[in-house]
Amino acid sequence: MIHASNIALAYGKRVIFKDVNIKFTPGNCYGLIGANGAGKSTFLKILAGQKDPDNGEVFVAARQRIAFLNQDQFAFDDYTVAETVLMAHARLHEVMAERDALYAKTEFTEEDGIRSGELEAEFAEMNGYEIESEAAVLLSGLGIGEELRDKKMKELEGGEKVRVLLAQALFGNPDILLLDEPTNNLDRKSIAWLEGFLERFQNTVIIVSHDRHFLNQVCTHMADIDYGQIRVYVGNYDFWYQASELIKVQRQDASRKADAKAKDLKEFIARFSSNASKARQATSRKKLLDKLEMEDMPASSRKYPYILFKPGRACGDVILEVDSISKEIDGVKVLDNFSMVVNKNEKIGFIGTNNVAITTLFQILAGELEPDSGTFRWGLTMSTSYFPKENSAFFAKDKTLVDWLSEYTPVTEGESFARGFLGKMLFSGDEAMKKTSVLSGGEKVRCMLSRMMLSDANALILDEPTNHLDLESITSLNNGLSTYPEIVLFSSHDHELMATVANRIIEIMPGGVVDKMVPYNDYLEDKGVQELQETYRA
Repeated sequence: MIHASNIALAYGKRVIFKDVNIKFTPGNCYGLIGANGAGKSTFLKILAGQKDPDNGEVFVAARQRIAFLNQDQFAFDDYTVAETVLMAHARLHEVMAERDALYAKTEFTEEDGIRSGELEAEFAEMNGYEIESEAAVLLSGLGIGEELRDKKMKELEGGEKVRVLLAQALFGNPDILLLDEPTNNLDRKSIAWLEGFLERFQNTVIIVSHDRHFLNQVCTHMADIDYGQIRVYVGNYDFWYQASELIKVQRQDASRKADAKAKDLKEFIARFSSNASKARQATSRKKLLDKLEMEDMPASSRKYPYILFKPGRACGDVILEVDSISKEIDGVKVLDNFSMVVNKNEKIGFIGTNNVAITTLFQILAGELEPDSGTFRWGLTMSTSYFPKENSAFFAKDKTLVDWLSEYTPVTEGESFARGFLGKMLFSGDEAMKKTSVLSGGEKVRCMLSRMMLSDANALILDEPTNHLDLESITSLNNGLSTYPEIVLFSSHDHELMATVANRIIEIMPGGVVDKMVPYNDYLEDKGVQELQETYRA
C-alpha cells in the first residue's frame, strides 16, 4: 500500500496540491486524471520519491518496491537492452553483479564461498533464476525482438527505447507500479498485451493516460485531481465521466432551485418588511434566506472546448474517387497503386503500421503533394479542410491569436467574432492576445480545429488530431466528429475515437490494403480481416 498524507505543493502563488490525503491499495488499478496542468505527472513523481512536496509525506509499506516508468530515453544508452530491463530491480541487479564478481575470481576463499551462498539464497528469494525468461517475455510482448536484446540502448530508435523502458518498469513484479502515458509509441498489438498484463497484475497500479479506451480496460478506480484535491471514484473512466456529468446536472438543477427560492424570498421580504402585519413573516423569510446554502462543492475546474463542425452544403452524389495512386518518399514506395471510392455518409478510419503512407495519402488528397502516378477526383460539390500532423508552418509568423484566427474568419466578421470564437476554444480574455510563438502543442491543435470549423467544409481530413490534447479536448473532438453529418477521413491511435466515429476501416499494409465497411471494434475481431493481414505480412 502507498499512502499520501497532507501533500501540498505550490509554484509561487499557483497552488497545485492542498492537503491531499489518499491511499492506494493492492489489487487496484487507479487512473489518475485531471485537466492539463492539474499536476498528474507531478503527483506521480512525488509518490515515486523523485520530487519533494512543500508539505506532507508519502508512506510505503516496509520492503515494498516502487517501479516508475522512466521518461529519460538517454539514461541507459551505454547499457544493453537486456541489462536495462534487469536494472529495474536495483537490489537484484546488485546481487547479480556481486555474485558474478565472486565467481570470476581465480582464487575462491572460504569467505567467498560463504558470501556466495548468501547471495545465491537472496537471488533465489527474488526469483533470480527466472529473470531472463521474464525479461524476454516482457520485451517480446512489447514488440522488442530477440535480435535487439544484446544491442546498446543508444542503437535503438526512440519508439523502441520507450518500449524497453516500459518493460523495465514492469519487470520483477513491483509492489507499486507508476506509469505515465505508458501507451505512447505502442501499436495496437502491444497495447492489447499491456492491457492483459495489467489486468492480471495483483499489486497496486497508478496510471496517467489520455487513452480513454486503455483507462476503461484496465482501471478499477479513477483518482480525479480537481481544485488541488484528489477524489477517488470506484469504476473505470466511462463510469467516472457519466457520474461526473450526472453530478454536474444535479448541481445545476439544485443551483437553479436555490436561486429561484432565494428570488421568491427576497421579493417577499422587499414587499412586506415594512408591513407591520407581515413583519414577522418577513423576518422569518430573511433568516431562511441567510441559511439557504448553495452547493458547497465548487464546480469542476475542467473546461471543454466547444467543437462543432458545420458543412456549408450537403455532399452530392460524387464524393471522391482515387485511382491507382503511387508515391515514393526518400526512395521508398509508401503508396503502391492505392485506389478507393468514398461514398455518402462515410467516416473512414485509416490505420496501418506505416504512418508515413497514411500521411502521404492525406497530403495528396489535400493538394499538398502530387502523386508519382495515378489520379484522384473530388466531386464538384465537395470542399475539404485538412488537419496535418505537423502544423508548425501555420504558426511561422508571430501573431496574436486574434490576428491569426482572423485570417480564417468570414470577411463580414470583425475582431469581436474572432474573440468570441477563441473563447469557446478556451482562449478567453487576455489569452486571445497570446502570441502564436508561445503556444503549447495542445493550444496549437485547438487553433487548427478552430480553423477547420470556420471552413464550412463538407469533407474533413484529419491526421492524428488527438496528439497533444487533454482528455477534455479529446472528448469534445470525439463528440464533434460523431455528430458531423458529412465525410470524415482520419487517422488516430485513440481507440475510442476510432471506435465511435469510423463506420469504415482502411488498413494500409506493406503487402496490400484491407478495406472493410464495419466499425473499428468489429474490424479488429473479423477473422477474414485477420487472414488478410497475415497474407499481406507474409
